[in-house]
Amino acid sequence: MDNGHAYLQMDAGVGTVRFHHPKGNSLPGKVLSELAAAIRAAGEDPRIRVVVLRSEGGRAFCGGASFDELAAVVDEEEGTRFFMGFANVINAMRSCPKFIIGRVQGRCAGGGVGLAAACDHCLATVQADVKLSELAIGIGPFVVGPAVERRMGKAAYASLAIDATRWHGAEWARQQGLFAETFADEAGLDAAVNVLAQRLSEASPDAMAELKRVLWEDAAHWDTLLPQRAAISGRLLCTPYAKEAIRAVRMA
Repeated sequence: MDNGHAYLQMDAGVGTVRFHHPKGNSLPGKVLSELAAAIRAAGEDPRIRVVVLRSEGGRAFCGGASFDELAAVVDEEEGTRFFMGFANVINAMRSCPKFIIGRVQGRCAGGGVGLAAACDHCLATVQADVKLSELAIGIGPFVVGPAVERRMGKAAYASLAIDATRWHGAEWARQQGLFAETFADEAGLDAAVNVLAQRLSEASPDAMAELKRVLWEDAAHWDTLLPQRAAISGRLLCTPYAKEAIRAVRMA
């Protein structure tokens, strides 16, 4: 059984962090842990100048949290521990001293929007619709919210969080700042990602590290904030409403 994976590859100064899960590139705890570890490893490797974050397959960039694992949570502590997986990935991306380029080839739901938002620069195809679906299952996008709000602004974050069953188009997401540019197909996306990654791999690592530090200085408190948000999600996950909503989604 394919339980998903995430791993780091390195080539000519570019570290590529890849992740995959057969259910729409959803993120169970195992993949979240591997993602955080791969991003930290890329940040610590002196041979890597820039990081590319991408998923495998063509239909979905990331389906967000694993519904199988959400359904299996039995108490608030376990729920908080699961959502800490997202907190750890986002904080690893924030604290990585290298720029992270997001390659978003398809739809992003829930935590997938958070991953895109936590990238330093994100490029996508026109098929990369976005949705924060958490409220529809009785939770809320609490852990990924700071990253989404930082990238897109509070109004766009509220639109996604409140209208939780609606897909917003990639062009809308670009206009709100989530994506720097969109492309007609994966070939165009890959060409642009490769050009930018190569250019950054030849830039000054010290200058890039200082610029990243400045760009993220407003998020220095996230080591405390995101665990607090994970606790909110863990508590709500154990409510009867959330349990029933998740059961209904899995049976649909």
